[in-house]
Formats: sequence, structure tokens, C-alpha cells
Amino acid sequence: MPPPQAFRFAAFLFCYYAHAGTFATYASLFFAGEGMTVAQIGVLMSLIQVLRIVGPNVWGYVADHSERRVFVLRLTGVAALTAFSGFFFGSTFAHFCAAMILLNLFTSAQGPICEALMLSAMRGDLTYYGRIRLWGSVGFIVSVMAAAALLDRHGTRALPWVAGALLMCVLGAALRLREVPRQRHGGPRPALLVVLRRREVLAFFASTALMVAAHTSLYTFYSLYLAQAGYSKAVIGTMWCVGVLAEVLLFYFQAPLLRRFGARRLMFAALGMAVVRFVLIGGGAASLAVLAAAQLLHAATFALHHSSAVATMQRWFAGPLQARGQALYISISYGIGGTAGGLSLARCWEAFGPASIYFIASALAALATVAAALSFRWQRLDETAVA
Repeated sequence: MPPPQAFRFAAFLFCYYAHAGTFATYASLFFAGEGMTVAQIGVLMSLIQVLRIVGPNVWGYVADHSERRVFVLRLTGVAALTAFSGFFFGSTFAHFCAAMILLNLFTSAQGPICEALMLSAMRGDLTYYGRIRLWGSVGFIVSVMAAAALLDRHGTRALPWVAGALLMCVLGAALRLREVPRQRHGGPRPALLVVLRRREVLAFFASTALMVAAHTSLYTFYSLYLAQAGYSKAVIGTMWCVGVLAEVLLFYFQAPLLRRFGARRLMFAALGMAVVRFVLIGGGAASLAVLAAAQLLHAATFALHHSSAVATMQRWFAGPLQARGQALYISISYGIGGTAGGLSLARCWEAFGPASIYFIASALAALATVAAALSFRWQRLDETAVA
């Protein structure tokens, strides 16, 4: 049966990804409308990833040591809403930088803390993980499509009002959550650094960081890429929703897929499809059919990859390390990988043109495959040595 609070987790994820998805999808267009250059937009959007290095670890540490994860979710919700008010005042690059730093310092922690709560409630059984997590994707679809209609009608300056209202919903959902008792482990508290120094863990995080670096070609530049190719905001929103709808379907069937094929095979399938997907986007901007086919692959390159990564991490990060394990996954993959990807791809956009960043993303996905192969190989060697 579903874990306790399944509906409340689903509601929080719906609101959280509705805000995060809407803001990430249209913020580059908002900043362009405020007079920012492509290089400045690249820096501003990369701050979403930069703060994922700091925010999740700081708040994950507080959540794990205080054992008050729901309180931390509520606290960061209030702080994020306060920080977001900065988008209603000022329009300089420095002002937007400050607003992005303050906002993402708090919002970056909310996703991993909620997932840590979910995993504690599930007690190691991921059967319902995908079916709860998919509501985040549903929230993304609903809000991105609704925001597209509003922004087409009222312009990109309406974005702060839309995203601010969604942040209020995130706080409301956090107020409905209740604390989940953590599973108790015998013996001393495991040392995080000891786990993190293991070679298979380092290779795993290198792989996920490279995969996210490749995906910053989407998270940071996809809307701008389509806009410069002549597509309307409605089409841009639709293309995002095609990808997320595919993601929803994958999350729904995640449990039987993991049982049948295992995390290792699914991760390699996701990485291989990522190599193909980015080539299609880079070479197919003139064809909606090609772009739609590439977006359908989001089911694999995000949802399948994320599910297999979470399943893999359970062997290393559980119990007392649950929140910090999720925080590290976000910080290293999205923080370090996303920051490096966003800044470097911004330079490639200016030097070689918009399409170039998707061919580079394909190469990054190929490197992620190599790192994943090393991680799984070392895991098998260590298991053989113990046996």
C-alpha cells in the first residue's frame, strides 16, 4: 500500500515543481525582456545550479541533525517567498544576481528534503516512489502551459507574479506535511566523508554531474534556443510539456522497470538515449517533428536516469545520511555539474552558435556513460572482494 502521507508528498511535489519548472522555463525570456545579454542570462540561470552546491548541503545538514525536516521545509518556504519579492523591484544585472542567489539558497534545499522524507516513509521500498514523484512532473506541465498562455497575453513581465503565487502554494503544501520517523540503525552514525571517498561513489557522482551538465543545454538555453528559431511561447511551453508528459509516464512504470531490468541497465539505457537526444535537438531546430521526438526521450534522459540514480544511491546513503545523501546528489550533480555546464555552454553559444551546445551536450553524455561504467565495475569488484 502507499506510504503514509502519500497525498501530501504528491501535493508538495506538484507545487514545488510547478514553481521551479515555470520559473526555469521562462526566466531566460524574462531576463532577455529586461535587457540582459546572452552571457548575463547564462550567469543568472547558472545561479540556480550554483546555489544547489550550497543550499541543499546546509539545509540537509540542519534537517539531519535537528531531525526536524518538516520544520526546515517550512522555514525555507517562508524565506524563499520573502527573497522572491526582490524580483518586483529593480532591473539591473547586479539586482537580478542578488535576487537569484537569495531565492535559490532556500528553494534548492526543498526538493531533496521532501524526497528524503518520502524515502524514510517508504522504508527502502521504492514501489510507489515513481507514482508519487510523477506529481511533480504533472505540476510542471499544468503550470508551464498555463503560464505560456498568460505570458503570451501579458508579456514576460508577468512572470514574477505567476512564480510568486506558485511559491505561496509551495509554502501552503509544506504546512500540511508531518514529520516522518527515521529508520534507526545500530552502531555509530556512519561518516559521510568515508562514504563519499569510495571510488565507486566518486565515479557515480562524476557520471551524474556530467549528465546534468549536458542537460543545462536544456534547462538554461532551450527556451531561448526555440525563441531564436522563431517559435512562439505557446510552442515553447508545449515542447517542454511533451518532455514532461513522457517523464510522467516513465515515473508511473518506474517500479516494474527497476524490478525487471535493474538500476544498472536502466542507467546505461538513459545515458545512451541522451547521446542521441542532444544530437537531434542540435540538428533539428527547423523541424517540430524532430524536436518532439527528442523531447519524448526526456522520459529516459531525466526520469529513467533519476530513478536509477536514486535506486543506486540507496546502497550508500540511508537512515542518518538520508537527507544529506539526497543533498549531495543535488549539490554535486546539479550544483557543480549544472554550474560548469551552464557557464561553459554559454561561452560555446556565443563562440560557435546556438546549435553547437547540443552537440557538446551529446559528448558530455558519452563521458557520463564512461564514468557510470567505472562506478558499476568497481561496485562489482568490491562485492566480489567482500564475498
